[in-house]
Amino acid sequence: MHARVNGNLAIEFGGAKLTSYAGLELFDRYLRRIKFSDLVRAAFGQARLGGGFGVIAMVRVLIGLLVVGGRRLEHLKYLATDPLLQRFARVAHLAALNAAVIGQILPRLALRSLTVDVDGTVVSTGLQVERACRGYNPHRRKVPSYYPITAHLAETTHLLRARNRSGNVHDGKASLGFLRELWCQLVGLSVPSRQVRFRMDGAFFRADVLRWLTWREVGYAVKVPFYRWLDLQQFICTAHRWTRVTAEVSGLRVPAVATPWGTTLPVAIYRRRIGHRPAKNFQLDLFAPNDGHYEYSAVTSNLDYTLANLWHFMAGRGAHEKTLAQLKSGLAFHTVPTLAYAANSAWQQLVALTHNLLTNFQIDTGAERRRRSRKHTALPRLATVHTLRFTLFHRAAALVRPTGKTVLRLARNPATERLFTRIDQALPCAA
Repeated sequence: MHARVNGNLAIEFGGAKLTSYAGLELFDRYLRRIKFSDLVRAAFGQARLGGGFGVIAMVRVLIGLLVVGGRRLEHLKYLATDPLLQRFARVAHLAALNAAVIGQILPRLALRSLTVDVDGTVVSTGLQVERACRGYNPHRRKVPSYYPITAHLAETTHLLRARNRSGNVHDGKASLGFLRELWCQLVGLSVPSRQVRFRMDGAFFRADVLRWLTWREVGYAVKVPFYRWLDLQQFICTAHRWTRVTAEVSGLRVPAVATPWGTTLPVAIYRRRIGHRPAKNFQLDLFAPNDGHYEYSAVTSNLDYTLANLWHFMAGRGAHEKTLAQLKSGLAFHTVPTLAYAANSAWQQLVALTHNLLTNFQIDTGAERRRRSRKHTALPRLATVHTLRFTLFHRAAALVRPTGKTVLRLARNPATERLFTRIDQALPCAA
């Protein structure tokens, strides 16, 4: 008995139809339900594509690769014989396809407002990668990188739009073209401007960006850097009363701050008590030792929010960073698969598309809905792609034909059975 239990198992390779990704069947049913292939066909209808492979098959196989955890194109050869992946794949246009996927689900959510976070993120590259430059990489300044800019819908975590850029491109200086494209996408969704809220960091505190936001009549909240020409220090030094925001944060409203471009802006200044002197004294000697040590921040906004609500609203920007972190760790957004700029940009679009499809999939198959918060973060309770792989996609199964009909047979497990049954029952109501 001891030898039978602890002995080495013999390894054989045969023709049995086994799959390691049983959950792909439910995701495949969902894509068929929303007519995903028709969306691909419409998005690429005007493109002149050569080659011996259909664009629908290529898009589906790459999405399947990302969903199951592949990070490089060479990983496809390890998945080529999986029968369920074969069924799933069916052996400047990707951005339009991404917009169409988001446009399918947003009207059904009946959101009272759309909060759009706009920010860039660093993707480190090798030395030979086309259009990779040294620039805004805070942790590895000498490493060439891309600096893609993304727009994130806070209420659902959808990535509305992504555009790849060289690593030396400043967020604010190159943002207007991206914002115009994003606006055209929002207009296509029939979203009234009064329902749109933009959140941005200090890189977007520029005359042209603020002028564009005002012209579009949208709500906005933009971080204000402590530039010397704004002289926000004078308001801090002369303030006699600060309004409590949280136990550690207090705020101050300045109705009109003069700018070099000939306008005035309302600014909310916040200070957060810390137990030490600010690192490197980066806040221009704003601390007062007799009154404790503080970190300061400032926001300009045209929203009718109290100091407390505006603070929490801006704190919700952290959800964008969380989504980007999940894209990098879970869907290989930070991977640079080729040396060509166009191909690497297409990879980022495919990652965004896969993320949005997984988000739609969870919403349409019964994701629990949270209460609305002051941070304006995600309303559906969504699982990360790592959790989806563990609980759903990476389930082993066999394709059998007990009565002449192909059946996907999984090992009996109560939790897996409940999850698969719930999703299967929700699919007919999707789309």
